[in-house]
Formats: sequence, structure tokens, C-alpha cells
Amino acid sequence: MARKMKIGIKSREQFKEYTLAIARGEIKPKADEPKVWFDSLESMAQVLSEKNRELLKTIQKQKPQSLTELADVTGRKIGNLSRTLKNMEHYGIVELQKESKSVKPLVRFTSFSAEF
Repeated sequence: MARKMKIGIKSREQFKEYTLAIARGEIKPKADEPKVWFDSLESMAQVLSEKNRELLKTIQKQKPQSLTELADVTGRKIGNLSRTLKNMEHYGIVELQKESKSVKPLVRFTSFSAEF
């Protein structure tokens, strides 16, 4: 079951200062603060493009058992899917489960809200 992801946007410098302040004990993150941060609106828009959100919906609806099956369903090349999904996995949006000789994509989040 996918959940809603809260996303934050801070420049790299702002994020560095924020994490250092946490490390120094000057700031205690609130429970409702974003857990995932992008350094710009553009980078967030790239990862969560309409095409990529459609991909998430397809994975959730079709439940492909491998990237090959997902490629067949979407008409996208496996290399392209693999790069896109690895990037999404980096942000925690999907999980790529390695099963014997294949990789099964699982959607962790399908709904997003952003905090600037």
C-alpha cells in the first residue's frame, strides 16, 4: 500500500546548514517535516514528471514481476526504466526487489506534497 510522501526543497547550501544544525543539536526535526529533500523545484519536477507519475500508476496497477514485464507493458526500454527507477529508489519513491535473476519494482509512494 503506497503512502503520501512529504518532500522538501532547499538549496544544497541550505540543506547543509540545516543538517549541521541538527548535528550540533541546535534544531530538532519535527515528526511532520519532510524526510526527502530536493535541491530545486526543477530537480523535483524531473523526478516526478507526468511520465514518471504515470509509470508509478502503471506499476501499482499492473504489479509487474520484473523490469522486462514492465518494459513490455509500458513500451519503454529496460535501460531507460532501470535508470528512472534507480533514481526514484534513491529518493525512496520505489523499491527495487531483487528476486533470483530479475528485479521487481514496488511503489512506496504515489501521493506527494512539497514544502518550500
